[in-house]
Amino acid sequence: MVSTFKPGRATGQVPFACAILAGTFALVTIACKKSDDPGVEPGDGSPTPVHWKKPAHFPDPVYDMSRNPLTEEGVELGRFLFYDGILSRTKQIGCGTCHQQEAAFTHHGHELSHGVDDLLGTRNSPSIQNLAWNPSFFWDGGVHDLDLVPFNPIENPVEMDETVKNVIAKLQNTPLPTARMPVNYPLMFQKAFGDEQITSERMMKALSQFMVSLVSAGSRYDYFRQGDPSALTAEERQGMAVFRAKCGSCHAGELFTDYSFRNNGLVPSGADDQGRFGITADPADRYKFKVPSLRNIALTAPYMHDGRYHSLQEVLDHYSDSIHPSATLDSPLTRPGQRPGISLSAAEKQSIIAFLRSLSDEQFIREKRFSDPGVGTNF
Repeated sequence: MVSTFKPGRATGQVPFACAILAGTFALVTIACKKSDDPGVEPGDGSPTPVHWKKPAHFPDPVYDMSRNPLTEEGVELGRFLFYDGILSRTKQIGCGTCHQQEAAFTHHGHELSHGVDDLLGTRNSPSIQNLAWNPSFFWDGGVHDLDLVPFNPIENPVEMDETVKNVIAKLQNTPLPTARMPVNYPLMFQKAFGDEQITSERMMKALSQFMVSLVSAGSRYDYFRQGDPSALTAEERQGMAVFRAKCGSCHAGELFTDYSFRNNGLVPSGADDQGRFGITADPADRYKFKVPSLRNIALTAPYMHDGRYHSLQEVLDHYSDSIHPSATLDSPLTRPGQRPGISLSAAEKQSIIAFLRSLSDEQFIREKRFSDPGVGTNF
């Protein structure tokens, strides 16, 4: 990771000035209209501003969009970059390789994700959704700015194994004659930022614009929250009540996470990944990992930071029967005089699973604006 990078306002960007259309049940879409800003004239070559609006039942985001205003051209550039293997040494591995839309932008079915030369990492790929609300990133929270996140996979030797400097050079030299469908990145950067200059700051901001647009708020649970009582079955509503009582202290609120770091009682694996401790060096953080959002959880197996569990049933069985006691075990899992864990009956587990399935957002995983554009320099 390049620690000296400091994000700032890129040239050629303009303030927000557009309308937004919200779906009937808070399905978020980004919509544009002719700007009312007198400094933006139609057809003058300026990027087209878009206005991002949070779902009504969500909290305020933490990402500062005044620092990186979304535009149609910036979001589209970010989408192309997200899926393009040009970011990797082999030109084969893009962000979308390990963050697949149909699996809510996870690497479904892979305990540990595969990078360049089919090398394995040490952790399971987290979901890329609702990132505008994340105060920190990765399982250990080692990055606190979305604009800095892509440096890590790009320069990780078992993920993309490339340098940002080389990526910039490759982008500047597009379109490539060997590309399956050539992309002219200098032209795309010009449309997004006002000129053809390609910098790490602009590249990261474009990727952030695309990732910020990945808002999932269209599940049946959301329909229920927006006033449709028929959106959830009786079993799902019962599961919601049990979930809130027994799981809601960590998986809190409408995003189903409090973004804290906790030791949830996993037996340390052979890799002895100690999570947050690797960032803070504080012994109190040993074996603590970020609490993930449970939105779209039924689509994102396997589970936990190392993908050790392959079903929601296994996850709940862990919490009821397999908690490993240790000095940093999260306090809600400790039960003085009893085996640590959460008391859950078989019926309660089934109702929780039914509720968790209601958090799946089918439109999100099929939305064309988020999909692979089918072009790029990977070949």
